[in-house]
Amino acid sequence: RRERPAARPASDEELAFATVAELGRLLRARKVSSTELTRLSLARLAKYDPVLQCAVTVTGELALAQARRADEELAAGKDRGPLHGIPWGAKDLIAVPGHRTTWGSVPYREQVRPETATVYRKLEEAGAVLVAKTSVGELAWGDVWFGGRTRNPWKVDQGSSGSSAGSASAAAAGLVAFAIGTETLGSIVSPCTRCGTTGLRPTFGRVSRHGVMSLSFSMDKVGPIARTVEDCALVFSAIAGKDPLDPVSVDGPPAWPARRGLSDLTIGFVEELFQEERGKDAKSDEEKARAAEWRAFDLRTLDVLRGLGARLVPVKLPSRTPIAPLSLVLTAEAAAEFDELVLDGRVKTMVRQTADAWPNVFRQGRLVPAVDYLRAQRVRTLLMRETEECLAGVDLFVAPTYGGRSLLLTNLTGHPSVVVPNGFRLSDGTPTSVTFTGKLFGESDLLAVADLYQRATDFHVRRPRLPDALPANG
Repeated sequence: RRERPAARPASDEELAFATVAELGRLLRARKVSSTELTRLSLARLAKYDPVLQCAVTVTGELALAQARRADEELAAGKDRGPLHGIPWGAKDLIAVPGHRTTWGSVPYREQVRPETATVYRKLEEAGAVLVAKTSVGELAWGDVWFGGRTRNPWKVDQGSSGSSAGSASAAAAGLVAFAIGTETLGSIVSPCTRCGTTGLRPTFGRVSRHGVMSLSFSMDKVGPIARTVEDCALVFSAIAGKDPLDPVSVDGPPAWPARRGLSDLTIGFVEELFQEERGKDAKSDEEKARAAEWRAFDLRTLDVLRGLGARLVPVKLPSRTPIAPLSLVLTAEAAAEFDELVLDGRVKTMVRQTADAWPNVFRQGRLVPAVDYLRAQRVRTLLMRETEECLAGVDLFVAPTYGGRSLLLTNLTGHPSVVVPNGFRLSDGTPTSVTFTGKLFGESDLLAVADLYQRATDFHVRRPRLPDALPANG
């Protein structure tokens, strides 16, 4: 693909929304400096974070030091790669030396971890500039944390969803060029959908989790959130790989640039989910209309793929193996991770104390019999085998985001997914998304197809209008 010549955007606003790839070209052409980009990110954080509540800690001193080093190195001809000099945000589950890692939770709000997260170390080695620890729904659930509720830049009276709440909000608002999120059950997919960003949930084990808060040791995954598929691919290339500090981490084939083109691939589409009526349980006419609109966007996604020449074949997801009851795995593992919080009573200090929030889930998890947990893991193995059978004839598949049980299914099996915006609602201007899911370790094909789809649309280049303050009813 031929690169466009680097031309500095006409305004700082346009510069703030430039992609990682575009910023890299500008840096190497000496049209902008890392220090300038970093100061711009810090200024936008200062202006918009009071509204969005997307940053737990702004790392200004560290950022400016890293930016100065990047400028010096690039001037001397030392190029660390496509992320060198680029401002980014780390979900505040990621341990960074000398800075708080709060996990978004009241009991840990002053916590400074002794370890350095491998994903942070790799990005530092790649020359990226950390400008903020982004907000995380308390202990990786939702968009509510001890500092408030993280907002959706497209509609600031609405939460950004979670739990990678701040990472998606900051990227969507042009406060960072990219951010790192984590997913156990939708925590990259959900905020990316709400905020109109692009996110990659890699194959389980492709990115080290050392130094990242553990919620469910057999389901946790770390991945990038950005404004384009290409940017996610560039970040993923820097953070992926085996790490001796994470025993489940593995090496895999390189993901970018893509190794195969559209003509070499067979793409499945989950026909029943595209035919299924969205919002069939909706109660109001408004909810039904919003659901119908999203379904129309999903069907249009298939039309775009066909127009690109994609070879689409219908696929079915597993039906023999029960899926919903396997959410017990997350409940039991999360309860084990935070058992001490329950036993010493600190769980009572958490912000959300509703019946379905973490405090009660942790308590319930202590009541899960070991027999049930082990049987669930055995059934999960059967589910993994059945999934491989169902996907035997395709290289990847596309499905409506939240369609059926696909989100729980693919988080249990560890398959990689890319979520991209595929429309904007007429009623309130908020984004929708569609999800591409690849084979295990199939990030290269997955990213290639998602990138081609994204380049054929313009949803990812639209920008939210950010207010300086919350509305009166916000």
